[in-house]
Amino acid sequence: MAEGFGAVLKKWRGLRRMSQMELALQAGVSARHLSFLESGRSRPSRGMVLRLSDELQMPGGARNQLLTAAGLAPAHVSRDLNDAELAPLWQAAEQMLAAHAPYPAMLIDRHWRLLDLNRAAAAMLGSSGISKGSSLLEALLGNAALRAALDNLEEVERHSLARLRTELAHFGADPVLEQAVARLQANVAASEALQQGVMPAVIPARYRMGGQVLSFFSTITQFGGTGDLAMSELRIEMLFPADGATRDVLEAMAGQGAADSAGG
Repeated sequence: MAEGFGAVLKKWRGLRRMSQMELALQAGVSARHLSFLESGRSRPSRGMVLRLSDELQMPGGARNQLLTAAGLAPAHVSRDLNDAELAPLWQAAEQMLAAHAPYPAMLIDRHWRLLDLNRAAAAMLGSSGISKGSSLLEALLGNAALRAALDNLEEVERHSLARLRTELAHFGADPVLEQAVARLQANVAASEALQQGVMPAVIPARYRMGGQVLSFFSTITQFGGTGDLAMSELRIEMLFPADGATRDVLEAMAGQGAADSAGG
């Protein structure tokens, strides 16, 4: 059974840790009116729903849920990723992946499923059996080859757990992310309890590859200014070398690959 408007609003207010008074002040309405909206004594206008959504920083899917619960039409659509209207966005993603060479870059969805990757990422992950369509979450949790290749596995697990908690707070209820958080939390509970001191500025992931250890930090790019739910949830993760030795190895590999292609 679908939740009513008041229940959905209260849930998201709880996720953002805001009282009725705080949300009312930020949205420019009275606490009394907000209380009436949550209790069902008043019905919200479309403008009010969108204003509350903005103040609660709700993602597109949750905004649709709140609008639908209020008996209003959703604001966002979720097109098939192969829809012709999305072609410019796909082209932009492909250009970003290619331009990041010789460093690894990946396109992933909200559940960390690998939708595309450049040659450097394919070379790095291929030895672990990870390719387009694979789940990086499942790989991190259960792919023995990848886990063995991560020189600082416990540190990567702690960092991934923090990231997943942030993503879960953004998206709200999500069974896939919730299960991953629970599984990762069980893995890192002991080491997390022992962790002390100030976090470093960069938390690198160190991969064993070809007898060498390559160290990376990552940045994440998302699509802004799109009204499409599917594309708004995609991210491009770019890995950068965290030290000079890693940069030199990747650039040498790229140079050798270019030479082999020219010779062939």
